Amino acid sequence: MEALLHYCWKHKLFPLGDLFTTDHRRVEVLDPGLHNRHAGPDFFNAKIKVDGTLWVGNVEIHDKASDWYAHGHDHDSAYDNVVLHVCSEADVDVVTHNGLTLPQMMLQVPPEVAAHYEELITTDHYPPCYKAIPTLSRLKVHSWMSALETERLEQKTQAIRRRVELCNGSWEDGYFSTLARNYGFGVNGDAFEAWAASLPMHAVDHHRDDIFQVEALFLGQAGLLDPDAVPARYREAALAEGYFTRLSNEYRFLAHKFSLTPIHYKRWKFLKMRPQNFPHIRIVQLAHLYHSRTAGLSQLVECTTVKELSKALSTEVTPYWETHYLFGCESPKNKKRMSALSINLLMVNTAIPMLFAYGRFKGDEQLCDRAFTLLEQLKAEDNNIVRMWRECGLDVSNAGGSQALIQLKKEYCDKKDCLRCRFGYEYLKRASNTPSTPIQ
Repeated sequence: MEALLHYCWKHKLFPLGDLFTTDHRRVEVLDPGLHNRHAGPDFFNAKIKVDGTLWVGNVEIHDKASDWYAHGHDHDSAYDNVVLHVCSEADVDVVTHNGLTLPQMMLQVPPEVAAHYEELITTDHYPPCYKAIPTLSRLKVHSWMSALETERLEQKTQAIRRRVELCNGSWEDGYFSTLARNYGFGVNGDAFEAWAASLPMHAVDHHRDDIFQVEALFLGQAGLLDPDAVPARYREAALAEGYFTRLSNEYRFLAHKFSLTPIHYKRWKFLKMRPQNFPHIRIVQLAHLYHSRTAGLSQLVECTTVKELSKALSTEVTPYWETHYLFGCESPKNKKRMSALSINLLMVNTAIPMLFAYGRFKGDEQLCDRAFTLLEQLKAEDNNIVRMWRECGLDVSNAGGSQALIQLKKEYCDKKDCLRCRFGYEYLKRASNTPSTPIQ
């Protein structure tokens, strides 16, 4: 309930009428202050009048006043500049580290707000605030969706920066690692990222012009050239065809040359997966893309339209894989080009976030703006999250909007973090027509 007290204080959801300290002094909240989510008092730089005297300082909030002592604030000088202690139950007086007795104010969460908050975090309906969405103004929806879209790009930027750091500061290698992860399309994302981390790209670059050697390095590092990685029912055919053996021999030579250790083939998942998404196919497609030199970071930065970006990311497979999904398992001939849907996902999850992250790193606002423009040019993703929101009356037309909805679900709805969500705020604010309303 303390989190809900924070929420009521932050948004000034107080009962109408005067507020008083526990010793009957009148309180006016001019500014609740800046919410602090780190160590220290809960709200910084609040402006409060107590019996007409203006105080500017910090505010600390607890369920019970005695929590002040339970949390050790009476021995912490960081709390010496608290000007008001807010609690739902004032069971003791509170004293600061420097010996001052603080004014306290009891604040009760309005019953209807508490009831609706409970509904938000426990309801089986999804999203829990679905009742409020159709009533929201277009301006409020647009504002929150824009913030969510930016938040998602910033979150992806942090992940990209971590990969760049793991690649010794190389943005080119960090981009390849990000691209590889998203070639896993969720199911094999972790395996692809581990695989990319095992590849010494500075060494691979020496053999980039030979697609056979690139394919041998890529498949070998994935552990897929281990004979045990070939299903028993296909192993004899794979050996008879010869291509598996040729790749294995080439990989052994290159692995010795560069002291390589492959990841274990059991990291790859195949269950309930369409053959088009098998790791063999995705790795060979990525090998072809790497060999063609069309989708490096420098080429990515030069793309200004969705059409150019799509062309740069387009790839296919080498002749053997046109008739195979696994070693030794023949299939009808198919060039197995990356589908338009898959390319769109790579643009949304790799290329565009990379432009944004690199723009942030270089201080190039044009690249950052281009990322938003490209998202607006792409059609909205069609997945369970987007369809669910559409049923609730929240429809989107482009990928920027669908990315915002994904961010909303994963970072707010799934975590039941309704108090930080603007939709959740609107629902609580409109909880009822009783006197509990925000003070303007």
